[in-house]
Amino acid sequence: MTSLLDHLNAPQLAAVTLPPAHALILAGAGSGKTRVLTTRIAWLISTGQVSPPGVLAVTFTNKAAKEMQTRLAGMLPINVRGMWIGTFHGLCNRLLRAHYRDAGLPQLFQILDSADQQASVKRLLKSLNVDDEKFPPRELCHFINAQKEQGLRAAAVEAYDDWARKRVGLYEAYEAQCQREGVVDFAELLLRSYELLERNEPLRRHYQERFRHILVDEFQDTNKLQYAWLKLLAGGPAKSYPPDPLSGKGGDYSEAPRGACIFAVGDDDQSIYAFRGADVGNMADFEREFKVQNMIRLEQNYRSHGNILDAANAIIKNNPSRLGKNLWTEAGSGEPIRIYESYSEGDEARWIVEEVKALSRDGHARAEIALLYRSNAQSRALEHALFNAGLPYRVYGGLRFFERAEIKHALAYLRLIANTEDDTAFARVVNFPARGIGARSLENLQDAAKAANSSLHAAIPQVAGAGGVRLAGFAQLIVKLREAAHLPLPELVDHVVELSGLRAHYQNEKEGQERLANLDELINAAASFVAEEGQPNQDGEITGGISGEFGNDLSAFLAHASLEAGEHQAGEGDDALQLMTVHSAKGLEFNVVFISGLEDGLFPHENSMSETRDGKSGLEEERRLMYVAVTRARQRLYLSFAQTRMLHGQTRYNLPSRFLDEVPEGLVKWLTPRAGKGGFAVPDGGSRAYGAAGAPTYSSTPRRSESSGGGSGLRIGQSVMHAKFGLGVIVNAEGGGTDARVQVNFGAAGMKWLALSVAKLEAA
Repeated sequence: MTSLLDHLNAPQLAAVTLPPAHALILAGAGSGKTRVLTTRIAWLISTGQVSPPGVLAVTFTNKAAKEMQTRLAGMLPINVRGMWIGTFHGLCNRLLRAHYRDAGLPQLFQILDSADQQASVKRLLKSLNVDDEKFPPRELCHFINAQKEQGLRAAAVEAYDDWARKRVGLYEAYEAQCQREGVVDFAELLLRSYELLERNEPLRRHYQERFRHILVDEFQDTNKLQYAWLKLLAGGPAKSYPPDPLSGKGGDYSEAPRGACIFAVGDDDQSIYAFRGADVGNMADFEREFKVQNMIRLEQNYRSHGNILDAANAIIKNNPSRLGKNLWTEAGSGEPIRIYESYSEGDEARWIVEEVKALSRDGHARAEIALLYRSNAQSRALEHALFNAGLPYRVYGGLRFFERAEIKHALAYLRLIANTEDDTAFARVVNFPARGIGARSLENLQDAAKAANSSLHAAIPQVAGAGGVRLAGFAQLIVKLREAAHLPLPELVDHVVELSGLRAHYQNEKEGQERLANLDELINAAASFVAEEGQPNQDGEITGGISGEFGNDLSAFLAHASLEAGEHQAGEGDDALQLMTVHSAKGLEFNVVFISGLEDGLFPHENSMSETRDGKSGLEEERRLMYVAVTRARQRLYLSFAQTRMLHGQTRYNLPSRFLDEVPEGLVKWLTPRAGKGGFAVPDGGSRAYGAAGAPTYSSTPRRSESSGGGSGLRIGQSVMHAKFGLGVIVNAEGGGTDARVQVNFGAAGMKWLALSVAKLEAA
């Protein structure tokens, strides 16, 4: 037992050895939360407080779940494959597979990834003759998923006008289509699982009695439905009682947990997924509703040097309503944070390239250098400069393996083997490779299916003429493929790739070799999946395997592929520079980090300035995003910004990000001169004066005390009064000296560009 705990610091040890009770662990960036989670599970099992089947551990990525299983396997002398450790979607999938009848699903139901869901919605709109310009499939998918994540079926969604009612009607039709086809999307996995437990009391009690300890990673990223699902499994919040009439005690007293003890690990300062439905308020709700007495802060950071952590702490402290913590390290202060000011995004990109070259010469591996940006659009200038310099780079978050077109084609054939009623899979490959089945034939088939209320496959005999003959040929191909379903999974995949014509099709393509290599890798993936997921334990039972839990190897593999396709994972390969958005960088760490484009309107994003969500400013989430970006760096951190940037086809003149103001001066080293009015720093280290040339004349720092142009003393965001247009707010500025001008939003009078030398604006 000592060896299990001796690597923990004091707060980690306190968290791991808590008595059975609800607990909230505030785990700062790089504070060892995965170590705490896995050691907590190992400690509970080793001390006999719970058996392995009594643990439910929820993560947000399959990668995190596998890491947890690997660590536990090294800590415990047991087979951990049968334990319920996985993502919300993965665990819900497991629950629904085990109780598919009670959930109203076919045994071999298939999962739609985001692309499949969009294709399904497109088919629905076409079958109902709905204009997809008025109801874009992507937006409709977002609407449907958002309702499901709120726990709302179509019948429960309020609609106040004809357009909203039409959208709700399409949601209802989509639900009916998915039910008929025996498919579920990602949001449906969770909602169907929640409804199953909510409506089936014997089943709910079974799992409440089974799972004695529920551990949740990244709790700040849970949405409303995920939190409700956890509460159901845990038996709900503890009850409060009125004061005892005899003793007078009570009132704030709450009973011990009636079901599972929830051990929630999260960081409210890293909640950056509100746009996906994540609700950081779940942390405070959990503390209040479950009357959590155990809140432990993990503040010692094992990743970054002190200056980086001090900067992160200084930035995030400007957010109100935090649960609160302060990161620190024993690693020393380290290097100062470097700040660079450039004239344009091109200058910024060229400087980054030169700095990366210098870092490489100093021995820094390119794979340990990350270029972070707020918006994907920013990568263009960076990629252009890297390409010209011949530096290898990888854009993190590109198409993943299971999302590549050739892989999705092969998976569609496999899905039809498992379930011929899957119309989305049918539509994807009915004419791929081309079989002469045209749009008219498919329309006739869809009409026949709609009239018979059947799947597309079942309606094939109803289509006459040459189109019907070709469709019948496709149906016969599916019969042949299904006859091979008895083959081992890797051989079945190989057989499908060959017999479907995919291999021949790509062999005839001019650039088909890479696609063929990917199809070969799909066969390897199937072999690895069977080897990894179907290992018997010491008793010969396949505890974590696929045959008992999912029906058969094929169904399990297809579920695995759909779940993996929903994740964002980096590829592996050569020593290449890493480019990614800050959102994509969460959970990663690098020796050197560049955060580029630190300008107001870009980072923080301009939409956040006026956005309010659940009573909280959008600027708070932007600040959390900056906090995440800063804490990705281990040793060296660069912050850069440009005075001019091409956005939406126009050159914009920007002020430095307000987040730069929040970094204490004692932590930074400016790589460019701090110019006064009339000049600014340039890449060659000198100072260049700009006036009538059109560049801004205001300095980057101190940001709020400098003029917005022409020495007027005005600034962006300031209220001003105009003799004719009245009261307005400055939203943009250009030029300098006698050419300085500002853009002002005058409300009812509209947006106006005004020359400062003429307008005679007065500060309001």
